[in-house]
Amino acid sequence: MHTRLYRNGVLEKEGFPIEEVSDHAADPDNTVWFDLCSPSSKELGLIGEELGLHELAVEDVLSDHQRPKVDVYDKHLFITVYGVHCDGDRLDPVEVDLFVTGNVLVTVRENEHFDIGEVVRRWDASPQLAGHGVTFLLHGLLDYVVDTQFDLAQDLDGQAEAMEESLFEDRVRDGRQLQRHMYVLRRNTTGLRRMALPMREVVGTLMRHDRSLAAGSGMGPYYQDVYDHVLQVTGAVESIREMLANVRETRLSEQGFRLNEIMKKITSWAAIIAVPTMITGAYGQNVPYPGSGQVWGFWTSTVLVALTSVTLYSVFKKKDWL
Repeated sequence: MHTRLYRNGVLEKEGFPIEEVSDHAADPDNTVWFDLCSPSSKELGLIGEELGLHELAVEDVLSDHQRPKVDVYDKHLFITVYGVHCDGDRLDPVEVDLFVTGNVLVTVRENEHFDIGEVVRRWDASPQLAGHGVTFLLHGLLDYVVDTQFDLAQDLDGQAEAMEESLFEDRVRDGRQLQRHMYVLRRNTTGLRRMALPMREVVGTLMRHDRSLAAGSGMGPYYQDVYDHVLQVTGAVESIREMLANVRETRLSEQGFRLNEIMKKITSWAAIIAVPTMITGAYGQNVPYPGSGQVWGFWTSTVLVALTSVTLYSVFKKKDWL
C-alpha cells in the first residue's frame, strides 16, 4: 500500500492500512499521505466521511476529464492535475486528484500510468524539507508533474524544429507521412496546452498569501520555482504552436509552388504537341494545301513540325518552364 506517516518531519512508518489513517491524522504532529488508484465510489465515500471531505469534491473525482484547478473548501483543498503518459505517439494524460487537509495528503490516480513511485523518490531525495509537513509532500508531487510536462514540451519542440528544417531538404519526402506527423504533433501540443496552461492558476492559487498554504509554511521559494517551470512550459507550448503554424503555411506555399511548376511543364508540352497536331491535321481536310499529294509536301510538313517543336522546346527551356 502507498501510505506514509511523518512525525515532526521524520518518516516513521509506511505501508500501513488505510484504515489507520484517521488515527494518525488525529495527532497534529503527524503528516499522513496515502494513495488510491482507480477507487470505487464506495471507497471514496468512506474516505470522505473519515476525513470530512466535501461531497462536491468527492463527486469531482468520480467525474472524468476535470479541468486542472484548485477548489478551496472550509476544511481542505481539492486539486486536479494531469500527469504525462504517451501511448506510442499519442499523448494520454492521467488525471490525478488531490485532497489536502492540514496534515493529510490524499492522491487519487486515474490509473497506474502515473508513476507515484517517482514522486516518492523525490520526497526521499529532500528529507530536510519534510518538516514542512503536507506542503512538502504537495510540492514534490506538483514538481514532478510540471517537470514531466516540461520534458514533453522539449521533446515536441525538437520534433517541430526537425520538421521545419526538413521542409527545405533536397530529398523528396513522403507527403502523407509528413502530413500525419504534423497532425500528431499538433494534437499532442494541444493536449499538453490543456494540461499546462491552467497550472499557472493552480500554483498561483497555492502561493497566494490569503491561502497561507505555501506562503506561510516556509515552502514559498520552492513553490515559486515550480511556478517558474510552469511559465517555461506554457511559453514553450505557445512557441511550438507558432512554429507548427509556420510549418503548415510553408508547406502550403511549397505545394502551391510545386503545382505551379507542374502546370508550366504541362502547358509547355501541350503547346509543343499542339503545333505538329495542327500542321499534320490540316492535310486531313478536304481542302487541298500546297504540296498535297506530293512527296515534297510531305517532307516540307515533316521539317516544319520538327523545327517548330525544337524552337518551342528551346524557348520553354530558356524560360525554365521545362
